[in-house]
Amino acid sequence: MVVLEVKVYDNDIEKALKILKNKLSKSGLFKELKLRRAYEKPSVKRKRKAIEARRRYAKVQRRRSY
Repeated sequence: MVVLEVKVYDNDIEKALKILKNKLSKSGLFKELKLRRAYEKPSVKRKRKAIEARRRYAKVQRRRSY
């Protein structure tokens, strides 16, 4: 379990909430919650994971080509 911590400076709660939301989205929490709302068939899960893997691989290839 990863502990996310956001410090609030000068009672600026709005900025702290923005930072927290950004950290949560980058950690993948919102995506995980969305996926767990409903049951996902194993075949659909495999297909989704394969698509995500292809997307990550393509991203790495784009970065290496520069």
